[in-house]
Amino acid sequence: MEVNWQEVIFQFLGGLGIFLFAIKYMGDGLQKAAGDRLRAILDRFTTNPFMGVLVGIIVTVLIQSSSGTTVITVGLVSAGFMTLRQAIGVIMGANIGTTVTAFIIGLDVGAYALPIMAFGAFLIFFIPKAKVKNLGEVVFGFGGLFLGLELMSDGMKPLRTLEAFSDITLAMSEHSLLGVVAGTIFTLVVQSSSATVGILQGLYAEDLVTMKAALPILFGDNIGTTITAVLAAIGASVAARRAAATHVLFNVVGTVVFMLLLIPFTAYVEWISGVLNLESKMQIAFAHGSFNIANTILQFPFIGAWAYFVTKMIPGEDVTIEYKPKHLDPRFIAQSPAVAIGQAKEEIIRMGDFSVQGLHESFEYLKTGQKKHAETAYQIEDAINNLDRKITDYLVEVSSVTVSPAESARHVMLMDSVRDIERIGDHFENIIELIDLRETNKLKLTDDAMDDLTEMFTLTIETVEKAIESLDKNDTSLARTVSEKEDLIDNMERRFRKNHILRLNEGNCSAQAGMVFVDIVSNLERIGDHAVNIAEAILGKHI
Repeated sequence: MEVNWQEVIFQFLGGLGIFLFAIKYMGDGLQKAAGDRLRAILDRFTTNPFMGVLVGIIVTVLIQSSSGTTVITVGLVSAGFMTLRQAIGVIMGANIGTTVTAFIIGLDVGAYALPIMAFGAFLIFFIPKAKVKNLGEVVFGFGGLFLGLELMSDGMKPLRTLEAFSDITLAMSEHSLLGVVAGTIFTLVVQSSSATVGILQGLYAEDLVTMKAALPILFGDNIGTTITAVLAAIGASVAARRAAATHVLFNVVGTVVFMLLLIPFTAYVEWISGVLNLESKMQIAFAHGSFNIANTILQFPFIGAWAYFVTKMIPGEDVTIEYKPKHLDPRFIAQSPAVAIGQAKEEIIRMGDFSVQGLHESFEYLKTGQKKHAETAYQIEDAINNLDRKITDYLVEVSSVTVSPAESARHVMLMDSVRDIERIGDHFENIIELIDLRETNKLKLTDDAMDDLTEMFTLTIETVEKAIESLDKNDTSLARTVSEKEDLIDNMERRFRKNHILRLNEGNCSAQAGMVFVDIVSNLERIGDHAVNIAEAILGKHI
């Protein structure tokens, strides 16, 4: 029988596209249904490597992507939320969590894919409640998963008649490394180990590959899935690169170990399949689950050794933006509220230093257009927001105990300062977004406009630095200097707006580039206002 190659290719690629879309759509729906608190879950519960494994499993089941969990973990390590040892545990758990997809596929409810999708679409389009819509996305994605698999499976059926395909399968059975390479390369291309496993389940169900050939492909897809974490770590912190390297090494070592144990592992899978009377697709799912669970159990005792090894392999001082507060000890609130207020002030100074760093990074991004500065600024803004919540909660607790009138005034002033620093973070985030707009649309700011922005950025950064220093040192003379800059900043904004209108009238500047310029100037002026607010609070209530 002659193979219709167009039909085979179109069905396979169309099915693969639907599968990848469905798994992402289902994961997004699950993530929204979970309240989008995944980073908080990872931060709060990964207290040790064992908890890291459990959390890695849970989060990966929620978002249906081990790569997604690993990328979040790399970001948390880079941000100082998580140690390398904790991250290794999460990565191990992510490998186990991703096997759930294979078990879902093993249910083989392809005949009901279309009505499942219809039900999901009904929930999305006809029920206005957000939670129901999220559930609809999950259901629609679940049905799409099976529709994609059915199309891929139907597309691959004619390959059974091809002698060349039989020869390739035979070669992979005799030379297991070919299977590992095939699994790795395909997962690298589609960036989804779940897709590779799903295709493998289809091939095995159609008797196109033997179990001995399927297992090395299964091992290879675990290596291929590490590419997403590697890409996420490029240009990231030393700690993030170490976490990504651990992910690669963990999966490579697991593959090497199980390739050496291929014959007994194959016998185990065939035995468990017979005992439990498993369908073909579920046999691959059990093999996938057994491999990842056993690999985690084998390597879990060596987490410390892995952390030491990758630290030596990727040397360098790790510079992280520490999101977590350092000084907010709740014991001081009841024992000594005055000390607690002092501790809050120390944390506010840290928050203020972050705002200065964020402004420097924003300025560098404006000058160079290098994305690394924007990414660092966004991380700093996240840190400011986190500290804002923690410090505010701490100061609210302090307000519940009795303090002297002087301490009460100090407390109010600190609450105001926290709010002003948080707003500075919001404004430099706005500036980053405006520079993004400039980069995306290739807008050209004139040399005169760049000179104006350089002058205003320099003044604004200097004003914020002095405001934070005056807060730190209780220096009223420095605060007075900052307060006096308000008129200077306001005059500068008005002058630069006039300069912009002149450039616009002379045709030297495009309207869209001019809007970016004016909005950046406006944000800098507001940052200056918040710095002045901090200084005036110090002048009003000396702390």
